[in-house]
Amino acid sequence: MLFIPGFMQRGDAWRPVAELLPERYPSTLLDHREHSFEGRLREIEESGADVLVGYSLGGRVALRAALRSPESYRALVLVGTTAGIEEGPLRVARAEADEKLASWIEAMPMEDIVGLWERQPLFADQSDALVEAQRPGRLSQDPRSLALLLRTAGQGTLEPVWHELRSLELPLLAIAGARDDGYSRAAKRIASTAPNGRAAIVEDAGHAPHLQRPDEVADLVTEFLDAALPR
Repeated sequence: MLFIPGFMQRGDAWRPVAELLPERYPSTLLDHREHSFEGRLREIEESGADVLVGYSLGGRVALRAALRSPESYRALVLVGTTAGIEEGPLRVARAEADEKLASWIEAMPMEDIVGLWERQPLFADQSDALVEAQRPGRLSQDPRSLALLLRTAGQGTLEPVWHELRSLELPLLAIAGARDDGYSRAAKRIASTAPNGRAAIVEDAGHAPHLQRPDEVADLVTEFLDAALPR
C-alpha cells in the first residue's frame, strides 16, 4: 500500500493510520521529492504499490494515476477527495485564486504561509493539539515547490474526471468526515459513479478524518481491503 499525503504534508501524516493496519497490509508513506502533477504521478507509478491511499490533493493525484493505468492497481482509497470542478466558470475562478495564492506563497516566509493555511475554515474543527502536531511537517516545505504544486495540481488546473469514473473497475473506497459537507457529497457521488465504489462517512471528523479519527479510518480501510482483495 502507498499512502499519499495532501498539500503541505509529509508522508508521515499518514502514520497514525498505517500503524493500525494489520501486518498483512504492509505500507509505504510517500514523502514526495517531486512537486509537479506529472512528477508526483511518476513517483506513484514507480513505487510499485498496487493499492493507493490518498488524502485531498494526494487523493486527486491517486485517482488520476488509477485512471491513467488501472491495470497497475488492485484497489484505491480516497480521503477528502473530489473528482474535480465541473462548472467551467467555477474552475476558472479557482485557477485564478490558486495562481494568486501561488504568487503570494513564492514571496513569503514559510512561517507566514503555514499561519495562513492553518486558519482556513476547512480546518476550523481541528483541535489546537492536532494543528500543532502537523506544523513541523508544514514548516519543512519549500515555498517554490508549493507554488509549483498549486499551479499544476490545483483543483482549478486539473480537468474534472467524473465521467471517467464510470469505466474505473477497481474496488474504490471514498471516505469523508461527516462535518465536511462538500467532500461528503463528493465521496457519495464518487461511490455511486464508479462501478465498484463505496462511500464511508466518519462521524466526529471534518476534512481530515485520517488525523481526527485514525482508528475509524484504519478499520474502514482494513474492512474494505479484506473484502476487495483475495488472500
